[in-house]
Amino acid sequence: MISKTLNKNSLKNLQQQIDQLTDKWKRALADYQNLEKRVQAEKQDFVKFSNAALIDKLLAVLDDLERAQQYLKDEGLKMAISQFNAVLQTEGVEEIKALGKEFEPMLMDCLEVVEGEENKVVEIVQKGYLLNDKVLRPAKVKVGQGKKKKEAKNG
Repeated sequence: MISKTLNKNSLKNLQQQIDQLTDKWKRALADYQNLEKRVQAEKQDFVKFSNAALIDKLLAVLDDLERAQQYLKDEGLKMAISQFNAVLQTEGVEEIKALGKEFEPMLMDCLEVVEGEENKVVEIVQKGYLLNDKVLRPAKVKVGQGKKKKEAKNG
């Protein structure tokens, strides 16, 4: 009778241990699969954003070309700028459209508050860009304050 009780208890203990080990194994497997997914996503992000520093440097050149175009009004330069933009677009670069839009601090830097519609972008000082939907360079803008500036009265 004692041996039957011991066998039932030891069988119960063994089954509990098997259940615990199976549970731990399943959790470890799930953790490993999640790690694999996370590493794969990080690799993809690395590839997507590995050229961000180079593109940022090229944007400074684009800014200079666009400033030159404003004064020169040269068709050849206009075409080169258009090709430059097309190449950037194929690399996942997109201009942040800010003019007349609501100020968004995650996409824009406010350089100055000026007369104009409240919290709307009145002027773009420097274009901003996204790289694969992440901010590469925020737009530098002037934002409306919603009322006219009061002039100081003399004397």
